[in-house]
Amino acid sequence: MFELIRRARHGAKAVLCAFDLLELDGVDLRRLPLEQRKDRLARLLHQPPDGIALNAHYDGDGAKVFREACKLGCEGIVSKRRGSHYRSGRSTAWLKVKNPQAPAVRREAEEDWGR
Repeated sequence: MFELIRRARHGAKAVLCAFDLLELDGVDLRRLPLEQRKDRLARLLHQPPDGIALNAHYDGDGAKVFREACKLGCEGIVSKRRGSHYRSGRSTAWLKVKNPQAPAVRREAEEDWGR
């Protein structure tokens, strides 16, 4: 799928940002704590191939991380509770905060306004 996206729309500019590892070699990792999944992902991508990047993880003051992400023009941040297990859908262990000035967020707001 990733190769199709790269070729069809954006060429070499598309990058897959890996931020969690849910399965490895047929083993379901979703019940492992977040830190263990991220550690396995980091080991797996210690030398990532072109077009794949390990998404940065920051510990500390979430408000400060969010401000810096906004300055960089990022869409936002996702804060995850330490030790959390993966579950699909909404979770009280994860909080997504969007940058209202990011182009994708503004475009999304404009589309919602038009409904």
